[in-house]
Amino acid sequence: MPQSRFVADALGVVTIGLVAVLVVLGLFCIVYSFYFRSQILGQRFSQLSYFSGPWIIRNTYIFFAVWWGVGEIIRLNLLRHHGRFLDALTLEWQENVCKCYIISNLGFAEPCLFLTLTFLLRASLQRSGPLGHKWNAKTTGFVLVYCIPLFILQLVVILIGPKYKKDHNPKLPSYFVRAASSEANHDSAFCTYPLLSTIFLGLFATIITIYLLWLGRRILHLVINKGLQKRVYMLIFSISGFFPLRVVLLGLSVLADPEKPVFDAISFLSFLSLLCCAGVGICILVYLPIADSLSLRNLPIDTEARRGAAGNEWNDTNWLIANQSPVEGDLVSRNSSSSSGKGGSISFRANETSGAAFVELSLFSPSQHSSPPGSPRVVGWSMVAPAQG
Repeated sequence: MPQSRFVADALGVVTIGLVAVLVVLGLFCIVYSFYFRSQILGQRFSQLSYFSGPWIIRNTYIFFAVWWGVGEIIRLNLLRHHGRFLDALTLEWQENVCKCYIISNLGFAEPCLFLTLTFLLRASLQRSGPLGHKWNAKTTGFVLVYCIPLFILQLVVILIGPKYKKDHNPKLPSYFVRAASSEANHDSAFCTYPLLSTIFLGLFATIITIYLLWLGRRILHLVINKGLQKRVYMLIFSISGFFPLRVVLLGLSVLADPEKPVFDAISFLSFLSLLCCAGVGICILVYLPIADSLSLRNLPIDTEARRGAAGNEWNDTNWLIANQSPVEGDLVSRNSSSSSGKGGSISFRANETSGAAFVELSLFSPSQHSSPPGSPRVVGWSMVAPAQG
């Protein structure tokens, strides 16, 4: 086997392995979210019902990540080389597969992936209204609608671009609109990235990155927990770093011959950058909020002991932080070094309501001892009333 093909096939095998890991992680998180929801619907932890509000959008995010990963496998020449799975396809059909890959991944899966992530982050700033079925349905609709412009542009590049070059502008370099390149012996096609498709994706990446940086800045103004701050920083920096890096690498791919190892290396690095971004998003926006919510199952109810320990440092594995509205599970705090800090921290206080004690979570509160005026009803759950004596 030529060295170039050995490198390409090796990177292809690694790509398939990494996508398999992403799929397993996604499926695990989906099962985990259904388990969490079953616990709430079973009334065992009904006080945590708000935490499962965006469960449909979280699973939709995983769906788009898996869709993107499968597309990255389909584009591999590994499946079309030397009598492998797609080798039975004619050269024209192989080129059509590459065109469908560009439209599917660059025009649909990637934009929807980042739009869904944006709405999940934006939900953490929602000040009123539960994140229920209506919110999930509206958000899904908004994601699909906002994806339409980029999807249409990619269709234009792939379907109309080659005809325009052939009939009206023959001098236009082929890499502007070319989605596939044939080998010298014409038995298989290499998937390439049209420069115009990359430019349109870059414009989208610029807009979404600027908005997410602004959104992250607003979220960090509300965060008073170091563990949660680290999560927000990691998520925002991964998006603002890896997504633009992918666009730059896709743009540089037009400078390399699709049959050379350099092209395979650039394509693999661009895949790896978005894989890291998608993986970080799944962990921070799907897995950790559910894990932190379920950790409240063992929450002690001794409020007096907690009042006496107000000055001590606590491990925040069992505490959740969201915004002033009922708790948003996407920005949940875990493994923080301290929950006592200036500007407010999580406070648990018992209110006497109709003779029953009520544990209140004061979230993003400017004070440890009071909720903001006019804020929505806080999340809490009833305690066993103290014995009268």
